Formats: sequence, structure tokens, C-alpha cells
Amino acid sequence: MPLLLYPFSACVPPPRALLRRLSPPPPMAAVAPPPPAVTILPSVSTLDLPPLPPPATDDFHWLDLFAFLNSPADSYQIPPQDELELEALELELELELEKESEMERARARERARKAQHRRLRQRQVKAETEAWARAAEEYREIEREMLDRRLAPALPYVKSLFVGWFEPLRDAIARDQDVQRRKRVKHVYAKYLLLLPADKVAVIVMHKMMGLLMSSKDGSGSVRVVQAAHCIGEAVEREFKVQAFFQESRKKGKRKDQGENDPALEKEQAISQKHVKSLVKRQKLSEAQKLVQQEIELEEWGTEAQVKLGTRLIELLLNSAFVQSPANQSPDSSPDFRPAFKHVLRQPIVENGKLKKKHWVIECDPLVHEGFESTARHVDIPYLPMLVPPKKWKGYDKGGHLFLPSYIMRTHGVKDQKDAIKSVPRKQLRRVFEALDILGRTKWRVNRRIHDVVEAIWSRGGGIAGLVDKGNIPQPERPESEDPDEIQKWKWSLKKARKTNRELHAERCDTELKLSVARKMREEDGFYYPHNLDFRGRAYPMHPHLSHLGSDLCRGLLEYAEGRRLGQSGLCWLKIHLANKYGGGIEKFSHEGKLAFVENQLPDIFDSAANPVDGNCWWMNAEDPFQCLAACMDLSDALESSSPYLAVSHLPIHQDGSCNGLQHYAALGRDYMGAAAVNLVPGEKPADIYSEIATRVLDVVREDSMKDPASNPTASLARVLADQVDRKLVKQTVMTSVYGVTYIGARQQITKRLQEKGLITDDKLLYDVSCYATRVTLDALGQMFQSARGIMAWLGDCAKMIASKNQPVKWTSPVGLPVVQPYKKYKNYMIRTSLQCLALRREGDAIAIQRQKAAFPPNFVHSLDSSHMMMTAIACKEAGLHFAGVHDSFWVHACDVDQMNQILREQFVELYSMPILENVLEEFQMLFPALEFPPCPPQGNFDVREVLTSTYFFN
Repeated sequence: MPLLLYPFSACVPPPRALLRRLSPPPPMAAVAPPPPAVTILPSVSTLDLPPLPPPATDDFHWLDLFAFLNSPADSYQIPPQDELELEALELELELELEKESEMERARARERARKAQHRRLRQRQVKAETEAWARAAEEYREIEREMLDRRLAPALPYVKSLFVGWFEPLRDAIARDQDVQRRKRVKHVYAKYLLLLPADKVAVIVMHKMMGLLMSSKDGSGSVRVVQAAHCIGEAVEREFKVQAFFQESRKKGKRKDQGENDPALEKEQAISQKHVKSLVKRQKLSEAQKLVQQEIELEEWGTEAQVKLGTRLIELLLNSAFVQSPANQSPDSSPDFRPAFKHVLRQPIVENGKLKKKHWVIECDPLVHEGFESTARHVDIPYLPMLVPPKKWKGYDKGGHLFLPSYIMRTHGVKDQKDAIKSVPRKQLRRVFEALDILGRTKWRVNRRIHDVVEAIWSRGGGIAGLVDKGNIPQPERPESEDPDEIQKWKWSLKKARKTNRELHAERCDTELKLSVARKMREEDGFYYPHNLDFRGRAYPMHPHLSHLGSDLCRGLLEYAEGRRLGQSGLCWLKIHLANKYGGGIEKFSHEGKLAFVENQLPDIFDSAANPVDGNCWWMNAEDPFQCLAACMDLSDALESSSPYLAVSHLPIHQDGSCNGLQHYAALGRDYMGAAAVNLVPGEKPADIYSEIATRVLDVVREDSMKDPASNPTASLARVLADQVDRKLVKQTVMTSVYGVTYIGARQQITKRLQEKGLITDDKLLYDVSCYATRVTLDALGQMFQSARGIMAWLGDCAKMIASKNQPVKWTSPVGLPVVQPYKKYKNYMIRTSLQCLALRREGDAIAIQRQKAAFPPNFVHSLDSSHMMMTAIACKEAGLHFAGVHDSFWVHACDVDQMNQILREQFVELYSMPILENVLEEFQMLFPALEFPPCPPQGNFDVREVLTSTYFFN
């Protein structure tokens, strides 16, 4: 076929199937030389030529294709029988193009996701490594502004105090650093004081001191010297480690780029070592110290070093921080400046039945104390929830935050625990690491609608929906009479009112700190809480203020960042969750009863969602008001949408164990009666162990009240108590009985419940009635859970035998976590600091036998409930669920509750298919072969597989 036979024009493309069989173009080197010139033929319009035949399919060369593509459109007639094939091929082409376009869009989304993750990671790195530096820079900037304008800017009260203290404290620290550098014989704290710049240390000292004063539980505006010194020293150590780790990470990155065995890098290190030796020989110690500091090993400083550094910094703060009284002063008088903090000796006092020995405290001036509540939100919280998922756990100190020192277990300095978890192979801890990673990678966000409601109520003074009142209770006036009894009563009332006001002050500061975190995280798309463990294996978020472990306020403010459609079952579970959070006895209804309750309350629910502050405020009557309101809003959104089942919910739905400690004891002992009391056995409605115990207590009290007070002294107490026995009175005592609550602890719990009722005003009568109620409650518990008591006694006997050999009780949890009880007899010792002599405690060699015995049963059960939670978390992750957990309360999206309920029951059965008590006994016998331990307690006839069909096991 001649080349360029027709002029160029559009044409119909050949079938795609034919194009796939084209031969590849010949290589350029093989192209023949151009042919001699040919005569150009007339155009197609002047010739009467037959139509161009379709290209041959058996020998379709590239030159033929080129000629075909340059032929007129009407010169190629497609046979009618090929039209359908061509349409199919065209459709295939369109689908492939659409698929490629979708893949490109997916690649673009992935690139955007990675770019967003990089930006968030950079912010997280800065948050962990530059928090104190940013605060120092802010104060320097304010100073420059004040100098330029010669006018103090309008600042919140506490921040204005920080600005006034920053420069003198920074200069005092810098002077002390210079003095220590020049000294030949330095103080113990000197080498630690020189590790950070003076401005950064000043910021740490100010903020940590104010944070401690704000968060003191008694609201007294004071903190023990030893506590403050340890906290400040620990914060300086943490910041130094963060910076050192950050710099080391950057070095490792450079080494990785250059190669681990780079000769140039090794040569540089050798030169650096020689340089250090040379500087030491020439007595240039400060320069040598700088070089050594760059390679310093990040070993722990220890409590003594932390306290000595902290006390020196507190001393500098005492001498640098002042406040000015706003009292009326004449123009000629000098300003009234006084120290912002005082070093005060507190005398011995009796508080909550305990004698507090005299001790030294740091006390803030009333002017500082009064400004806490209004400006707590402006106190910098250096370490917030993470913007990116935490690092996966791979060891004792490998995981969690990117640069902040993170440890998998909260050992509180106990060496045995640390050594135990470091000594086991990593493979043994695989499930522990995996469970913590799952909890840490659950993505949260602030529920903005709930946050708006909280802020509105808080701005109006609080005092409702569980929020603390911003006002104090009035103090009683001194009686006009000088009667000694009246004066004594007034003094007691005044003391009680002041104590209550201090506690309210502490609650207000705590609320402000929580709301401060919510304000900072409100606009984030999501954030994460890295988790670690206590020594028993229970998991906790590492952030201290706002987390799902906290109060109703915290839980109401948080929701899942990722939403899921409700579906039919999810809508039902959302209603049940709302009923549970409303409480007031509704949580003990059957599921059908809860659904009916919600249906009857729909008008109030819609009103609560639409007008939470100015409406009927039905939600404020709930036991967990903010969680109830969040459920009202979610349910209202779903029911008002065109398709409720397709509504997207971000709310975590809770499934809680029914007195979970007793559930574990019943499963351990295969105790059928105990199992039925705590919902391990299927039932038409949930069994309520608290109501059952309350009924037994009431029966005994009524029987005693009928006796003659002359012959039976408890009769008068029973008559006072008879009308006050209810589920709430005994609930906390029943709940904590399996966790080793003592008689004194139970009495304090019941006393608090009776105080809340407010019917007994005489303190001595309140004490006597509380003692009587405690005895009756513990007796009722012992009668109902004899199997649990037997297991607790067996565990205690084993612990006593081990502790009598001066060894701590240790065992391995079902998920492989080594557990060591930390109870030893501590030794007090004195250290001399620049401020005063302080008494510190260190572990002794002797084991605290009684504490080891009393604590083993509750600690053992805690290790079991934590194992169940970890096993459930891993199984839920494998099933694709978003899991969060708080000890014995498991959370997922509403649409996933049915699946999680099946999983947690299966994991409980799997847990108790193991011979747990037998394994513990075998481990004890292997560790202490010389001891003869008693045999395991006998077991009952309860089949743990009944849990699989028990609707109210977790509900």
C-alpha cells in the first residue's frame, strides 16, 4: 500500500483488539534511506477511487496503521456484523479509562493523606520538643513589647504574674549557672542545672509550681516542699531527655544517610574524643563538658538528684517572684511588694481521722491564690494528646510518644517491676504490646456541640449538670452568745465551710484545666491517647487532664473522630445507651424496658438536643448528664433524618461489666449462686447485686430496730438508719469488697453516702451509724459470696507464705505480663538541700508481709480483668471494630455493639477455659519449691459457657 495515499482527515479508529496485535515499530537504526521523489497524485475529490479496504488483520504493520489513520472517515466502512463488537470494545475502553482515573484519584488522595500526616507529625514533634522553648519566647516577646511601648499589655492575671517573674527568675538561674561553672567543687545539683538554658528552666519552674498549687486536692494553695521539688526536678530531667533524644535522632538520620560504617564519620568521632581529652588536660573543663554532654548517656537521675535540683530552683523562685498589693495606697507611699510564695512549716493536724505530721510547704500569697480559677485556662499545658498515632510499643521504654520519655509500665521507681518486664522475652509481651497499640491508635475528637453547652453553663456560674459551682458556700457568722458550746459548734462549722470552699476551689481549677485542653484540641480533626500500664496490667491514657478515663464531663466532651452508620441494631443500642446514661434505676431495666423508656421520653429528648441550656433541660436530671446529652443529640439527629438507619454516629457506646470483680471470682470458683447474682447466667432482666445486698441489709436493720435499746445498743442506731438504706448506700462498698476494701475504707464510703443524704447532722451519731451499717453490709456480702471469700483467703494464705520468706508475690497474667507486687518496708533518710533538710523514702530490703497478703487478691483479679480487656481489644481489632476500654467498660460504635458483645463473651470463655488458679499454684511451686502451698479451693458446678447466652453479662 503506498504511503500518504490520501490527504489527512479524521477517521474512525480500528477495533482495539486489532491494535493489540500490531507489530512493534522497527528500531531507528534499521530504517531504510528515503526513497526517491515521487509525483504527487491529484486529491481524492478529483479521482473516482473505490473505498479503502480495512487493514488486514493477519499482517498489520505500523506503516499500514499510519496510512489508515490518515485516510478519510467515509473511506472505511465497518461491516454491520462488527458494530456490536466495536460498541463493546468502546465501552471496555471507557471502563478502563474510568478505572485508571479512579486509581489516579486514589493515588492523589493517598498523597494528600501522607502530606497531611507529615504536617501533623511535624506539629507533634514541635509540641514535644519545643513546648517550654515557645513559652520562654512568648515571655521574651512580651518583654520586648513592654519596652517598645512602655506599657504593660492586657494579659490574663496568671500570665501577667509569669511575665513579671520570668526575667528576675531567669537572671537568678543564669547567675547560679555561672557560679557553678566557675567552681572547682560544685554542688550535687550543678551538673543538672547546667544542662538547659536559664530561660527554659525558669519557665518550667513557674509553670510546674503553679500547676501543683492549682491541682492540689484540698485547694489550700500550698504544696509540700518534697513533692514540689521532685516534680520540678523530674520535669527538668524530662525536658533534657527530650532534647537529647531529639538531637540523637537527628544524628541517627544523618548517619543513616551517610552509612553506618562511614569512615569519615568514624574519623570525626575519634577526633572529637581526642579534642575532649585535650580540653581536660588544658583545664578547659566547661568546653569539655559541652562536648561530653552531646554524647551523654540518658541514664535516670534518681529521686535524690531530682529533689536537690528542685529545691534549689524553688529557692531561686522564692527570692525572685513578688506580687504587688492592689490595696489603696497614698501617692507618696512606696508600693506594697511582697513575696508571691512562702516557705512555711505546717503544724500537725488530724484530717479524715488521720494524723498529719508537721511538714514544710510552699504556700502562695492570697493574691496568687485568688487568681487561679479565672485564669487557669491560660496556664500552658505543655504536653497535649498526640496529633498522630503513637509509636508502637516494642519494649519497656520503646513506644508511645515520639520524643517524650515514655515507659510501658508506671513503676514509680520500683526496681523489681522494671527488672521483671525488661527480663521477659519480647515475644511473651506481644499481646500486651498489641493491645496498648490498639488503644493508643483509637482516634478521638472534641464533641463541639457538648463543648458549647459546657462553656455556656460554665460562663453562667456552673452549679448544674454536675459542674462545680463557681461560688463558695457562705461561712457561718460568729454567735452573739459567748456560750462555750455555741462557740465550739461555730468553730466546727466554720472549719467545715472553709474546707468545703477549698475543695470547691480545687474542683474549679481542675474543670478549667480540662476545658483548657478541650479548647486547644477543639479544631483538630482528631487526636490520640498513648496508653501504658500499672503494675497489674490495667491500661491508662498517658494524658493527665482530658481523657475518656475521666469524669462525665470528660467523656461527654469526647467522641470518635471516625463516624459509622447506625444501622437497625445501632439505633437500638443508641437508645439503650441513652437510658443507661440517664440512670436513676433505668439502667437496671431490661433492654425492652429501656427502649420503651426512651420512646416515652422522645419529646424531652428532642427538646434537650435542640435547646440544651434554655429548654426544659430534662438531660440535667441524668446521673451522667453530659454523656446523656450527647446521646440525645445523636438520637435526635438520627430520628429527624430521612433515613435513621443511615445516620452517621460518632458516639462510643459502653458495655459495662456487672460488678466485674465478683464476675471474675464467680468464674474462678465456678460458683453458680454467685454467677447468677452478677449476670453470668442468662436471665430475662439484669440481676442487681447492689439491690440484693441492700435488701439483705434492710432486713437486718429492720429486725434490729424492733429490739429494746436498753438491752441492745444497736437498736437505736438501726432506727436512725432504717429509712436511709438503699442501693446507693451499699454500692461502692459492694463494688470494692472484692478489691480488698478494709473495714475503715468501707466505713468512710458509707459515711460519705449518709452525709450526702443530709439527714444526720450530729458528727458522733453519724460515725456510730456508719460503723453499724458497715458491719451489716460486710456480713451480708460474706454470706452471699462464700466461694469468693474462699478464693480470697487461699490467695492471701499463699501470699503470706511467700512474703514470710522475704520475697515479693509475683505471677504471670494470662496474656504474658509479669506482675510483681511492690510492697516493701521503706526506709526514711535525710538529705541536705540548699533550702532545707528533707526526708525521703527508699525501698528497704524487708518485705511488707501484711500488705503483700492483703493486696494479692484484688491485684490478682485486676490482672485478670485487664487480660480480658486486652484479649477483647485484639479480637475487636481483627474484626475491624474501633475499640476503646476503661478497665471493665468496653466501647465501640453503636453499629458494632452486637459483634463486640459476642467477642467479649467468647474471650471471657477462652480466658476461663485456662486453669488459672492451677497455673498460679504451679508457678508458685516452681519459684518456691521449699514451700508447701495449700491446694486450690474446690470449684462448683457452674459452666462458664453459659456466659455466651447471657444478655446482661456486659450491658
